[in-house]
Amino acid sequence: MTRSGKRFLLACSLSFAAVTATATHAFTQQRHPSLPPIRHVFVIVLENEGFDSTFNAHPRAPYFADTLRRAGAFLRQYHGIAHYSLGNYLAMIAGVPPTPKTQVDCPHFDDFVETGIARDGQPIGDGCVYPAHVATIANQLEAKRLTWGAFMEDMGKDPARESATCGHPEIGTLDPTEIATPADQYATKHDPFVYFHAIIDSATCKQHVVPLTRLEDALRSANRTPNYTFIVPNLCHDGHDRPCANGEPGSLESADGFLQHWVPLIMNSPAFRADGLLVITFDEALTLDSSACCNEPSGPNTTKPGVNGPGGGRTGAVLLSRFIKPGTVSTVPYNHYSLLRSIEDMFGLAHLGYAGRAGLASFGKDVFTAYRGAR
Repeated sequence: MTRSGKRFLLACSLSFAAVTATATHAFTQQRHPSLPPIRHVFVIVLENEGFDSTFNAHPRAPYFADTLRRAGAFLRQYHGIAHYSLGNYLAMIAGVPPTPKTQVDCPHFDDFVETGIARDGQPIGDGCVYPAHVATIANQLEAKRLTWGAFMEDMGKDPARESATCGHPEIGTLDPTEIATPADQYATKHDPFVYFHAIIDSATCKQHVVPLTRLEDALRSANRTPNYTFIVPNLCHDGHDRPCANGEPGSLESADGFLQHWVPLIMNSPAFRADGLLVITFDEALTLDSSACCNEPSGPNTTKPGVNGPGGGRTGAVLLSRFIKPGTVSTVPYNHYSLLRSIEDMFGLAHLGYAGRAGLASFGKDVFTAYRGAR
């Protein structure tokens, strides 16, 4: 570990010890009693790396795979739920499984055509943008008078491709952001919030789905920081492209640089120091790995969520919080549905979609090792 990395971890440890958790927004719901009083959740999603390519003896992303891994909880059995990208992002915020069109990342931005409802409550059909009755965690939070924000790097850099807020193609048109340009590396397919009419038809979408440049200001005080913050780097800084359209190397090297800039800003923010949790993971492993965990269901709209198999492969994840002892390692199987379920439990929300499946694990004492009430 570098000397600067050690100083960073020491500063974060001292900050965690010095603060007392305080709620900064009005909370009327009851969190799960065994969970710590987390009131600010941050999620950073990187792209397309399997467990072994990220966490090995000679990592290409040493800040993430070594420094941050040692600073928090390392979830060794965390899995994606699908191939390709989009289905994983949608699962993280709404608990919906892939459709044939989301499995190929919806190059044409079409409405989801619903033909029925499955016994487990999932909409039956195909398409990309879900009807207004399909809720997301963002809708749940708003109903509880809690705040949320989706911060998208590069969104709005090319107004001919997408608007600066709530950026997405017109329904029924080709998605021009499938391939990055030197000037704009935003990808609609990595912004799950714009695939739900419950969000994009709302007048407040432009207040919530915004460019990443607004995050630094939101971190300045706990009152400005959303209760739920979803962060998506551009196609270069999430590791998707290699090389990048702007000449950067891309892959894990560029993703690590992104984390080195943003993670200290998050961890030193008042909201995180008081009662925060940061989750960093990948959407999916490489497509050769279509393994699954957690009794992930197949259907109702595809027989194989991973195209060639049952899931999106093993990726691993790192969680950071003052409620987690540095060096924590968990071997409990988790996936994106588990992530959604865990966040819903923290905020006292009902479980959406497959986040509500019986037997699905929520983060517990294996993760929150510095919280006495965890079980």
